[in-house]
Amino acid sequence: MKGMSPLWQACTAATIALALITGCTSTPYPPLPVAVAKQPLTTDPAQYNYLVGPGDSLGIFVWGSPEVSETVTVRPDGMITTPLVEDVRVSGLTPTQVARQLEESLRLFIKEPIVTVIVEGFVGPYSEQVRIIGEADEPQALSYREDMTLLDVMIAVGGLTEFADGNAASVVRIVDGEQKQYGIRIGDLVEDGDISANVHILPGDIIIIPEAWF
Repeated sequence: MKGMSPLWQACTAATIALALITGCTSTPYPPLPVAVAKQPLTTDPAQYNYLVGPGDSLGIFVWGSPEVSETVTVRPDGMITTPLVEDVRVSGLTPTQVARQLEESLRLFIKEPIVTVIVEGFVGPYSEQVRIIGEADEPQALSYREDMTLLDVMIAVGGLTEFADGNAASVVRIVDGEQKQYGIRIGDLVEDGDISANVHILPGDIIIIPEAWF
């Protein structure tokens, strides 16, 4: 620090000290509690129902009317088109809700239609996908699956990079209509095999993995 003013030297030293302290501590966010997975409604994996999204492939079967039964792909605008019904919005609905909506539309052409909808290709709406950003080996968005855990996610993204600070990672989650951020211990889970660090992941979670200070 030769040639620097005393004030500048003090500021520089403080900045370095802060960086070292920050690099040695874990995430400043509260840990993701296991109890979150036991809360009702959107925070309970057992209450989750798959929602249709753009890119999904839907098998639509109209009983007794094979000529209007076919497999369709949900368009980027969240709609589908069938032989008798055009521009039906299905994104964000469960397959059962899609079936009931199609029945309502088909009543104009078919007496008492009975429709079954089967999801054959899963993508789901963006709001339901799990996003992993930062120092994952393969950052990406994953379609949510029932009972998905942090370990499942880390396997899907190939683990951590050599620059990751896994124990400083966090999850951004909507709880009771509010966005909250929780700390997670990915380093303990994938590097030390500490299964107590494995937590439930929910639809719409965003996992942020920062770079470590060296």
